[in-house]
Amino acid sequence: MSQAKTSKRRLSPEASRTMALIAARELLIETGPQSVTLKAVAGRIGRTHANLLHHFGSASGLQKALAAYLAGTVCETIGAAVIKSRSGEGSAREIVDLTFDAFDKEGAGALASWMLLSGNEDALNPIVEAIHQLVDDLAEEGHDDVAMHEDTLALVLAALGDALMGAQMATALDLPRDTARDLAERQLLESMARWQEETG
Repeated sequence: MSQAKTSKRRLSPEASRTMALIAARELLIETGPQSVTLKAVAGRIGRTHANLLHHFGSASGLQKALAAYLAGTVCETIGAAVIKSRSGEGSAREIVDLTFDAFDKEGAGALASWMLLSGNEDALNPIVEAIHQLVDDLAEEGHDDVAMHEDTLALVLAALGDALMGAQMATALDLPRDTARDLAERQLLESMARWQEETG
């Protein structure tokens, strides 16, 4: 395995930290947030528990760093999709799917809920801060673009809720599984239409 070979080489602290976060993300997706421990990540990349303790301080430190890593990569992808959409190349559905997938398939929703249940109350800070920065970067009027902030709030809360109990709710209400995504897409399309009208 390539990671095993990489682990035998001497890596910079930043490269070693990044390799640990990639392994933690793989564990999160494969087996859930409870498996993202210092011991499990160390075993996967061929490092010692002490080495990871040096980088992250604790299991909750590792999980918080993972949340920040996920938020950064997710926001970069969503930001690119928003810019494509504004130029007519992308679509509202692409933005919705990327956001929902980040919280569901990529494990951000499960990680956030697990950390909160574990008593790590600032667990969501990296995700919230990264999304907030993305919105401000994309907003036409900077921090004062209330419509963009409202759209982001609605989309992120819908994606988080769908990741945690969307399948059960859709089944209970006898609705297609993608209904929450369809509703989020409709709301985003309406907002984008208003934005285009206002900006000409």
